[in-house]
Order: sequence, then C-alpha cells, then structure tokens
Amino acid sequence: MFGVLRPVATLLAGVALLLVGHGLLTLLLPLRGAAEGFDAVAIGLLGSAYFAGFVAGCLHGPHLARSAGHIRAFAAVVCGVSALAFAYPLLVGEVAWGLMRFGFGYGLAVFYLVVESWLNDRATNATRGLLLGTYIMINHAAMAGGQMMLFAYPVSGFELFALAGILLSVAAIPVALTRLPQPPPITEVRFRPGRLWRASPAGLMGSLMVGVANGAFWGLGPLAAMGFGLDARGAAVFMTVAVLAGAVTQIPVGRLSDRMDRRLVLAALLVLAIATGLALFLAAPGGVALLVLIALFGAVALPCYSLAAAHAYDHADPSDYVGTASSLLLVNGLGSILGPVLAALLLQAAPGGGLFLFMAATHAALLAFILWRLRQRAAPVPALRESFDVAATSPATIGAVLTPATAEAEAPPAAG
Repeated sequence: MFGVLRPVATLLAGVALLLVGHGLLTLLLPLRGAAEGFDAVAIGLLGSAYFAGFVAGCLHGPHLARSAGHIRAFAAVVCGVSALAFAYPLLVGEVAWGLMRFGFGYGLAVFYLVVESWLNDRATNATRGLLLGTYIMINHAAMAGGQMMLFAYPVSGFELFALAGILLSVAAIPVALTRLPQPPPITEVRFRPGRLWRASPAGLMGSLMVGVANGAFWGLGPLAAMGFGLDARGAAVFMTVAVLAGAVTQIPVGRLSDRMDRRLVLAALLVLAIATGLALFLAAPGGVALLVLIALFGAVALPCYSLAAAHAYDHADPSDYVGTASSLLLVNGLGSILGPVLAALLLQAAPGGGLFLFMAATHAALLAFILWRLRQRAAPVPALRESFDVAATSPATIGAVLTPATAEAEAPPAAG
C-alpha cells in the first residue's frame, strides 16, 4: 500500500491542504454573508456562481493545462483561489462575492483536472482502485476537517479567511516541488447530453436532479442550520455530520447495487431522503434529534449521484466511457447551478426546513422518473455490468482527465 502511495504523496498532501481551505470557505461564506445582511437568494446565487465557474473550468481547463503545463497551471489556480480567500472580507458585497465565487469554482475545476490527470497517469490497472480510492477519502476527510476549523475564530473577523488563504497557498508547495514527470495532455471530450440520454435516461436525469438537490445543500446548508437555531459552530457540526455520513455509506450502497438493479437501490435511497427531508421540514427538530436526522439525510441523499453514474456506466459503450463520465459531471454541474437559487426562495419562506422541503420535492421528481424508467427498460445482465467503483462515480472526480488508453482499460462493457 505505502509503495503505491509514496510516489504521489506530495500530490496528495497538496490536495489535502487545498481542500481543507476549500471546506472552510464553503461553510464560512454563507455564514458570513448572512452576518453581513445578505438574504437567502443572494447566498443561493453565491452557490450558483461557484458551480457556474466549476462548469466553465471543466470546459476550459484542458486548454489551460495544455498551454501552461500541469505544474504551472496548478500553481496559477492555487495562487488565484488563495488571493480570492483574502479578498472576500475586503470586498464585501453580493456582486463582488458572486464574481469571486465564479473564479473560485473555475480554479477548483482546473485543480481537479490537473490532479486527477496526474493520478491516472501514475496508476496502473492493479493500483488504480487503491490510488483513486485514497484520493476520494482524502477529499471527504479534508472537506470535513476544513468545516470544523470554523471553531478556531469568530465568523465576523478576518482570521478565518486568512487561515483559508494560508492553507490554499501552502497547498502549492508540495506540488511545485514534486519530481513526478508531467502526465500526457488532458483529453478533450465533447459534451453530448443527447448521446447520454439515448444510452441511459435514468443516469442523465439522476445526475441532473441530484445536482439540483446537492447544489442547494452545499450552497445553503449552513444557512439552513442557522434557521434551525444553531450558531456558526453548530452549523459546522451540522454540515460535517452530513458529509461524513454520506462518505461512510458510499461503498456499502454501491456494493449493494452490484447485486441488483441499481435503479431500485437509487429509488430506495430517494424514498428515505424524501422521508428524512420532510421530517426535517415538519418537525424542525433541535439538539441531538437534528443531528441524527441530518446524519440520516446525508447517508441516503449524498450517495445518489454515485448510483446514477454507475447506472450510466452500465449502459455506456466502452469507446465512449470518457465522454459519459464528462457528460455526467457537466450535467450534474448544470443542476448544481440551478439548485441554490431555486431552494433559496423556499428557505426564505421557511427558515431551516425550507431547504429540505425543496430537496424532498426534487428527490420526489427524480423518484417518479426512476419508477417510470423501471417499467420501460430492464436492468442489464449482471455478467455484463462493471462492479461499483467509488472513484469513477464520485462527484469529486472529473471524467475528462482519463486518457484514451485508461478509458479503454477501465471501461465497463456495453449493455446488451
């Protein structure tokens, strides 16, 4: 294990540092925005701006990495997002923060593109699962750790922004000093939602609607926590509990879906997410009951993207595996742009629970579509399906970083 991870240790260290800073900012900005008088719609727009920048980075990032090289592209975007972290408290305003969130989303997309192309280049068929699985676990742990750093200083001060900026800046050091050779140029893939729809309607709609729901959660979750009566530190615990619960259930849920129609597992998760979301809306709980419910919600709602993606791969042609992965991610990103703005309207009307009513409604719409698709198409033959792969189906990964050779080696067989 250590022999596999040692060559990319500096790269993984840079990932961990940057995502701790990113996790802190993801929680801090909605809370500070609320303290500055931003309403729910303005805070929702900040979340939408981040995901819009992320989609733009997915589309333009390969050009930047090819023209500048991986190390220079990485250093440039890390310096950029670090500067933005320091700029937030200096330029307080909805428009300024929206523009900065767009830039931050672009930088994070390029960061993921560069890092994942490097990891895929260093991985072999024998080590890819361990390498990328470790990377995904670092993603979850670093994001959760960053959120808990909110305990260090008051939200109203400059210190937390400075701490995030320092972490983002330091993340460039291990990567800039790496001795790893540059990977091949990042593969460009055309965005073809029509092809994805023909191959897997449930995969496409699942990716889109989960993006709408989860984008709303990431953008407005801290604000919802405060609507339930929690303070800033309570909001940090609220979000961290949900994230960790979702991380814990990813693999067991995926393995269960290997044994049956993945759409049935997805439908079961959606039913539980709807029930838990409605409970959060109707009961407006507090204390331990609130944390238990948000843990249950994270456990069943956050893995839904992985199941939708795995189902799409079951029906993908091997020659279009990279295109399928990229299209899924971009469709998910487009849904994430819409989610925070739409959910903000309900959150204004019903502080706290309004977010979960929106997510329950979104999950119900997806459930209706999945149940309809179950009647239209049989599941692929189990022998022709690929086993669940947490790295390939994680929303943290960018499908377009895979090289054609990797795609061919790792692609699931086409459904009959």
